[in-house]
Amino acid sequence: MSEKIYPDAHAALAGLVADGQTLAVGGFGLCGIPEALIAALRDSGARDLTVVSNNAGVDGFGLGLLLQTRQIRKMISSYVGENKEFERQFLAGELELEFTPQGTLAERLRAGGAGIPAFFTKTGYGTVVAEGKETRQFDGEWYVMERGIRADLSLVKAWKADKAGNLVFRKTARNFNPMAATAGRVCVAEVERIVEVGEIDPDQVHLPGIYVDRIVLNAHPEKRIEQRTVSK
Repeated sequence: MSEKIYPDAHAALAGLVADGQTLAVGGFGLCGIPEALIAALRDSGARDLTVVSNNAGVDGFGLGLLLQTRQIRKMISSYVGENKEFERQFLAGELELEFTPQGTLAERLRAGGAGIPAFFTKTGYGTVVAEGKETRQFDGEWYVMERGIRADLSLVKAWKADKAGNLVFRKTARNFNPMAATAGRVCVAEVERIVEVGEIDPDQVHLPGIYVDRIVLNAHPEKRIEQRTVSK
């Protein structure tokens, strides 16, 4: 068995999690979230966490589990409208929030993983998003400087991994996961299938194994749907 493969999510996080850390967590809504790793993070009891993720889960699932236990001090997010407990904590001044436009958030994670400390974007100029940030004019247009994001730990979800940690994501579940993975100093990947090295065509690898430090198998994730609508 590969030294990267751990028997369960709790073992995969052992020795990695501490109070006050910054975590990058993949997913978009409840699509492509590392649900077993999030539950194990809750069970770790780590507190005062800063979590970088597009969403904050929903009440009682995903990152919503960590909001219920008051383990998150700050969220760096794009959309948080599905979580009533998030809303309550934020409006009560109990939770810090750094709103970041969706594309900017993805690029901040990608930049952090690529060693780029900052970049300029037109998105958010002239709005509250730009408050307190450097702005600069290029070719007659105004831009806002955004910092790249580096995290202490990345938690991501993939469909398939080989034993070297090369990852394949499935359809829209790829979303923020590759960028989140590269932004972390250490990356733990939750996957549905593990295959031998060489079974994944190199041209089909979405994230090279050099970015992945630990792997845990979750062959039957719950995969909840945020808002399911069916025809009458």
